[in-house]
Amino acid sequence: MALSNTPPVPAAGAPAPTGAGVPAGGGPSAPRSFVVTLTLAQFGLFLALLAPVMVTMQLKASQLDPVDPASVIGAVLPWGALGAFIANPLFGMLSDRTRSRFGRRRPWILGGALVFTAALVWVAGAPSVLQLGIAWFVAQVAANAVLACLIAAVADQVPERQRATVSSWVGIAQNASVLLAFVIAVRFTFSMWPLFLVPAAIGLVTVLVFVARLDDTPHPEPREPFDLKAFARTFYTSPRKNPDFALAWWSRFFIIFGSFMFTTVRVLYLEHSFALDAGGATLVALVGVAVYTVALVVAARAAGWASDRFGQRKVFVALSTVLFAVGLVMLAHVETTGGFYLAEVVMGLAYGVYLAVDTALVIDVLPSSEEAGKDLGVLNMANALPQSLAPAAAAALLAVGSATSENYGLMLWVAGVVTVLGAVAIMFVRKVR
Repeated sequence: MALSNTPPVPAAGAPAPTGAGVPAGGGPSAPRSFVVTLTLAQFGLFLALLAPVMVTMQLKASQLDPVDPASVIGAVLPWGALGAFIANPLFGMLSDRTRSRFGRRRPWILGGALVFTAALVWVAGAPSVLQLGIAWFVAQVAANAVLACLIAAVADQVPERQRATVSSWVGIAQNASVLLAFVIAVRFTFSMWPLFLVPAAIGLVTVLVFVARLDDTPHPEPREPFDLKAFARTFYTSPRKNPDFALAWWSRFFIIFGSFMFTTVRVLYLEHSFALDAGGATLVALVGVAVYTVALVVAARAAGWASDRFGQRKVFVALSTVLFAVGLVMLAHVETTGGFYLAEVVMGLAYGVYLAVDTALVIDVLPSSEEAGKDLGVLNMANALPQSLAPAAAAALLAVGSATSENYGLMLWVAGVVTVLGAVAIMFVRKVR
């Protein structure tokens, strides 16, 4: 791998380099093999990444501290989110600059996948909260190196008229992975090694398949020298010069913040609300995630097609964000598992629409196609930062007026209000409809 300024000489008849900027409305469609392997890679990566966030880390926390597992979650997950916050723009920028004969995205995807798998082995065996936090930090850095390059590959190779459709498949894959994560959790509730390593193995295999099939032609253009000034710009895109991108950033921040306030304590919420043990709560969560995923798949496919067909982005993102907030507030008032499942359906429909269209909207308002990896990395900081803040915010709200940290009503109402702010932000975007 090299970060040089000397471009390779393309072979005669070589295809045009990817990443030079896909034509906005024209150009060939993305190859089917790219869409299929990208979808599988996203599925595997998010299975390995979100299984701990959604369920297995909660079980690990209960093993390390049976009395107060929520405090372990609040201490560990923010460190992982900090790793993601740093890694997304950093590795997006590094891949933009890479001039390897293996391409610019492939080396970072491969290296990140291998380190991520090793880190999950460490997470599974961590004997203390300190080691768990360090291992999870390393895991998030490596996983987000992979993620930054996967999303940049969409900007590289998918034309604008196809982006919502491809994004819908990516969104479906990500959330279907959560369903499988719960299936694995139910099967191995009290066995830490398979809880973490089965998802890790699936993630590694699917990412390797994508790496093997990716047409990642080396970029022929030289880049400016890499120095401290260039490094500092990695983590910043001017909101004054790019107001639409800034609004998209804040919209993403708010919905992820509201979502993760709930999802990081879902199992604990079920234990409290319905007096369930860990196994029972995990099983109810599995059913909830199943109905959520079915609703998401239906909504994502329909919204992706409709957004590309009619050229609309903002209205889909705004309405879906409001609907997701409604689902969060419903959770504050449900009294039966049936009510919980209904709220999961509402949130699944909302998030399906959101995932299908929001990534397409973000790519449409990127400041520069030449720095797509870096800018998408900056955007993905809006995924990582709320993951760092949301668990701590949820823990603080749960503790209000409750000695046992069980004020779920207040926490869910605040999560809903925060999510609505995402809808407000996106309506001020001007570049897309």
